[in-house]
Amino acid sequence: MVDKLRLYFQMIFLIFTNINIKGFIRGTIYKGKLKNICLPGLNCYSCPGAIGSCPIGSLQGVIASRNYTIPFYVLGFLIFFGSIFGRFVCGWMCPFGWVQDIIYKIPFIKKINNFGVDKHLRYLKYLILSIFVIILPLFVVDIVGQGRPWFCEYICPSGTLFAGIPLVFNNRELSDIIGFLYYWKLGVLIFLLWVSIIVYRPFCKYICPLGVIYGFFNRISLFNLDVNKNKCIDCKKCENICAMRVEILKNINSVECIRCGKCKDVCPVSAINLTCGQKNILIKNDELSRNV
Repeated sequence: MVDKLRLYFQMIFLIFTNINIKGFIRGTIYKGKLKNICLPGLNCYSCPGAIGSCPIGSLQGVIASRNYTIPFYVLGFLIFFGSIFGRFVCGWMCPFGWVQDIIYKIPFIKKINNFGVDKHLRYLKYLILSIFVIILPLFVVDIVGQGRPWFCEYICPSGTLFAGIPLVFNNRELSDIIGFLYYWKLGVLIFLLWVSIIVYRPFCKYICPLGVIYGFFNRISLFNLDVNKNKCIDCKKCENICAMRVEILKNINSVECIRCGKCKDVCPVSAINLTCGQKNILIKNDELSRNV
């Protein structure tokens, strides 16, 4: 039940944040005042339909500036959303997360839930955040001191899918000048989409720097998950269903948890609850039955 609800919410959020239909028709980018506002997920600034900006793209843009400005607004935005939601943003609000969820549902192909180097690959996204989002834009600069958004240019598949492909398809001038970089990004996108058929959310697990930032807040975010140890019967159903491979009974608010809610949905004794601060915001099944 919660899985379908989440997919619908993701789709509605994607449509709501990409309502500039004229952009898709004309192959242009919306540049109005709303573009000064960051959106919580990887919603590319250059997407024809986007009405806001990607926080990672904005962070790189400020870091790469030759004015050496500290990105107070972007950092404040990330702290604000992280402290309230944590990686709930990844599970419910990110456009590319929704794409991976849909692709993983393709049937007739064996899924790989765990493999030998999985835990080691999880550290790759920390390196990408450090190197491609911060170090390279800050220190690899041109003659006037201007850096480049390395992650957006060379890695981000969300930008390719929602921005690069629609713009090239609808803008004749752009389609005439595409070169190696475009095809490189297209290759990265195709590879990740293919892997997403057999591995759940590989981009989120191994590459996404935004997930790293929100993950830091999982333990302290206002919206949190809680396991009632007095009710838990240690059946391990929650851990068996978790596609992010979180050890729920040991660390339910792991940096890897995207708050998908599957663990709560499958718990036979309602021992897992979504909380707001210290208060459970959802009525427990046993309490509901008593009231009825």
